Amino acid sequence: MSGREFTLFLLREDFSVCRLSGLDGVRTDVPFTFLSITPDEISLVCPTKKVPATTEKREDGWRAFRVDGVLDFALIGILSQITGALAKEKISVFAISTYNTDYCLVRAERAQDAVKALRDAGYSIAED
Repeated sequence: MSGREFTLFLLREDFSVCRLSGLDGVRTDVPFTFLSITPDEISLVCPTKKVPATTEKREDGWRAFRVDGVLDFALIGILSQITGALAKEKISVFAISTYNTDYCLVRAERAQDAVKALRDAGYSIAED
């Protein structure tokens, strides 16, 4: 099964990528909130409207593509195929994987270029 058999959904929300000093104000009940805690940092990706006031640094202006469906862990190269199609058009990505699926964030100003690049690569694109 190739990745091109999956539909990619362009989510309507604008997203922000943030660095936090703590968890104050983080809303884990908000859909499409991704929180990562390592020994070196706390990172948050969330809808821009839900960025906590306590954020240390933030990068606004991202849009996200969601791979439709639940991806089996045995599938190989899905994210690589998507990012490869975007790399050919010099579109940078911020990738996030969850237990079920993958998300690729692109800069909002390049979102329509990304739609075209992915369609040209054989993907079906829909708005979510």
